[in-house]
Amino acid sequence: MRIAVVGATGLVGQKILEVLEERNFQISELYPVASERSIGKEVVFNGKKYKVISMTDAINLKPQIAIFSAGGDTSLKWAPEFAKVGTTVVDNSSAWRMDKDKKLVVPEINAVDLTKEDKIIANPNCSTIQLVVALAPLHKRYKMERLVISTYQSITGTGVKAVTQLENERSGKKGEMAYPYEIDKNCLPHCDVFTDNGYTKEEMKLSNETKKILKDDSIRVTATAVRVPVVGGHSESVNIEFANDFDLAEVRKILSEAEGVIVQDNMETNEYPMPKYAHEKDEVFVGRIRRDFSNPNTLNLWIVSDNLRKGAATNAVQIAEFLAKNKLV
Repeated sequence: MRIAVVGATGLVGQKILEVLEERNFQISELYPVASERSIGKEVVFNGKKYKVISMTDAINLKPQIAIFSAGGDTSLKWAPEFAKVGTTVVDNSSAWRMDKDKKLVVPEINAVDLTKEDKIIANPNCSTIQLVVALAPLHKRYKMERLVISTYQSITGTGVKAVTQLENERSGKKGEMAYPYEIDKNCLPHCDVFTDNGYTKEEMKLSNETKKILKDDSIRVTATAVRVPVVGGHSESVNIEFANDFDLAEVRKILSEAEGVIVQDNMETNEYPMPKYAHEKDEVFVGRIRRDFSNPNTLNLWIVSDNLRKGAATNAVQIAEFLAKNKLV
């Protein structure tokens, strides 16, 4: 399989290369691609050095799959150019997610919908991916009517600049700021930019993408997304109102049997998911499973996952694996 990784020098791009290597994805040719200022730099994959090439050179090489992690504008411009030469693009940006003609894919839920004709496939937002991996099997059983979500999101979701800001603050250095305020010892109720309705784009992604992936526009979703000084992953407090009542033992059974989910829920031993321990893992961890005593048919969950892995790189690689395994490329 000839694979291009677009944005290979960025945080997610580097993680994509790492995940491809770990999962032993069968690659005959690897084409690392990045912006013009990075052309000629080297990345290491499976112990071998590869020079970063330009977008045009990569298109001319006609890879079978191109995994993009280079921002929405880059994807809007270049993904169609790859598609024209027969490459299937798996895109990590928000550019194509809500395009009615593009599929928004979490492999555990809807990879079976993919066909050879899908040349641009959207990877959902990191906070959406972990949410739907946990909630899809519960929705199937009890039908979700309303979600109230509060997120506690890692600085790695913003990128290298944010990691540098946190490190600078912790070491007492002055430097470039990724956020409008200090992030160390702080929480910012501000992920992405604010929209006209008072919500941020991140909060609206949770609402819109969840409905699209689960193919149910009737679910009412409201969210507050918060940036916290954490590196390991995103955490989410989720309140779920179902159409039907549920049994807590059955809820735990459904979650423990769900693909990609690990239940960590033991009050006696203080076992619950935490980003520190989700770091560098591919699963979605679920705990604090309890009935909401203030409202009928309502459940509370705490959901944690590594946003750079399952929330971005691993999900994209899993899509590529599905395409290869099912001969869709």
